[in-house]
Amino acid sequence: MSMSDKFDIILRKLHIEHWKAVAAILIVFDIFAVNFAYLFSLWMRFDCRFRLIPDEYLIPFVRFAPIYTILCIAVFATQRMYKTILRFASYSELMRIMIASVICFVIHTVGISFFHRMPMSYYIFGAFIQFALVAGIRFLYRFFLLMDFRPGFRSVEKNVNVLLIGAGSAGQMILRDVSHSKETADRICCIVDDDPNKWNRYIDGVPIIGGRDEIMNAVEKYAIRKIYFCLPNSDVASKREILSVCKETGCELKNLPGMYQLVNGEVSVSSMRNVRIEDLLGRESIKVNLGEIFNYLTGKVILVTGGGGSIGSELCRQIAAHSPRLLIIFDIYENSAYEIEQELRTDYPGLNLIVLIGSVRDSRRINSVFETYHPQVVYHAAAHKHVPLMEDSPCEAIKNNAIGTYKTAHAAMLNGCERFVLISTDKAVNPTNIMGASKRLCEMVIQSFNQLIKDGKVSKIPKLFQHEVDAEGVRIYKKIDTGKINTEFVAVRFGNVLGSNGSVVPLFQKQIANGGPVTVTHPDIIRYFMTIPEAVSLVLQAGTYAHGGEIFVLDMGEPVKIDTLARNLIKLSGFKPDVDIKIVYTGLRPGEKLYEEKLMAEEGMQTTPNKMIHIGKPIEFDPEKFIVDLQELMALCYENNDSIGEYVQKVVTTYHPN
Repeated sequence: MSMSDKFDIILRKLHIEHWKAVAAILIVFDIFAVNFAYLFSLWMRFDCRFRLIPDEYLIPFVRFAPIYTILCIAVFATQRMYKTILRFASYSELMRIMIASVICFVIHTVGISFFHRMPMSYYIFGAFIQFALVAGIRFLYRFFLLMDFRPGFRSVEKNVNVLLIGAGSAGQMILRDVSHSKETADRICCIVDDDPNKWNRYIDGVPIIGGRDEIMNAVEKYAIRKIYFCLPNSDVASKREILSVCKETGCELKNLPGMYQLVNGEVSVSSMRNVRIEDLLGRESIKVNLGEIFNYLTGKVILVTGGGGSIGSELCRQIAAHSPRLLIIFDIYENSAYEIEQELRTDYPGLNLIVLIGSVRDSRRINSVFETYHPQVVYHAAAHKHVPLMEDSPCEAIKNNAIGTYKTAHAAMLNGCERFVLISTDKAVNPTNIMGASKRLCEMVIQSFNQLIKDGKVSKIPKLFQHEVDAEGVRIYKKIDTGKINTEFVAVRFGNVLGSNGSVVPLFQKQIANGGPVTVTHPDIIRYFMTIPEAVSLVLQAGTYAHGGEIFVLDMGEPVKIDTLARNLIKLSGFKPDVDIKIVYTGLRPGEKLYEEKLMAEEGMQTTPNKMIHIGKPIEFDPEKFIVDLQELMALCYENNDSIGEYVQKVVTTYHPN
């Protein structure tokens, strides 16, 4: 046990706070230092012989000493010199000590002159000695920490060689944190930075060996086992290129997530995380106007259908952070709904939250929710999304996605909802599978609702149901007050979401963890990707831009080959593709195509205030005819008709099953 630990134990037994004990010790030392400094200076002035000091100098010193001591302690206290955490003493503490020393020098020079004028060397040497003692004791503790001189407290042996990428502010902070850490075995051997002005120079004794071209050589020369990537403010293209080189080294990769950590002072080894697959995607992260979103959501009643899913739950998280008046989570799967409920109640204890179980296919249930709570904004995320499963159960895809969207939209329209936002997918563009076709039907539903409302033809929007009839079997319709209907319907379309339920990335990660093989359907298959928070940010931002009828589309950058994605995941996991982990091509699944499109050829692009969000001009179709077709489609799917796909092709003319 070190002396410091023993000291802490004694303080705890005496019920004394550690910092107060340290402050008391510093005060005692300062009382000694301010008096010793000038007495020592006087002793030096007279040939270091105490008996040679004349009484005319010694007596004034003795008389003024108590006054000067009190004034010095007061000055030091005003400069917060007794509240500094010594282990973090730095330039600001040094400046405060210097200011206090100058003030004390003036006080001593003027004060003692009232008793007797002292020799000039007395003032000068006394001030310097006092400054050295006062500053020295405060920096001595940190010096011993850095040099690791304390008995019984040695750092662990540094035996993991690390390459640091980035010689900027973040890199310097990481370097010093690693050098002074007592818990890590990492030792930074060299630094790589693309700035030629820094090459062949040193930071804390560590050489900057060159730019990104030196990464592979450095790994071999210094036997590097770990790479720290510390370029938080670099552009995405440069970051992707450097990380692409790093993943070929087979080293463990750690990344500093973002520039915000520099601002918050969170740059340390513990703040670094493993490099994730999204770090290698060739697209700038989406940025949204949080102020607009906050103003739009705050104080409103908001319903999220499918709120327990990957997209729905993230919607709930971000909405909860914007202070809604009431957040309603609606989901058919109670386990996921329960999980997000517990998370939100923990993270937002003041949130007004209601969690309801039910299906969007149940007319009476969804109408009851709207009639009871009157949500002002609806985010409709409830849907079946798994392509191969829906190919085997096409009627269920139509029931849940298309008819469920219709019923939810109809209930929203009748109950004064302000805005209805549909979560769509790029698979709705020229669909080749029933899931994509069903999501295109969803888009056509909200476009039809929006157009018929604008044209004053609300009466042309019937209520679709299978259960609600009167005693004579006649369908019951709620009376529609067309003058009060002004709901705006929009859709948000995006690509594959990393980490979502059904995403290929979790499947690959599980296969890698099991030792392989990793299954890829086709070596040339490509997809667009984004992260869950990005997708949800887009949805929320789209809600603020909506005027009705739009299909919002994210600029997702360049598409990614799934084969490349799988190989990168294997490399990021520390393995070699086709050596440690095999890759097996299984062939395209039913309904799957090699590439996804963001927009149909017929749709023109419009811009929004956010450069990464675009609007597709709706394809023209007859909404009244579509409603009739949808009614027939509903009847067929509730009959579980095997030819449902053929009828879907008639309604969705862009649907071409492969």
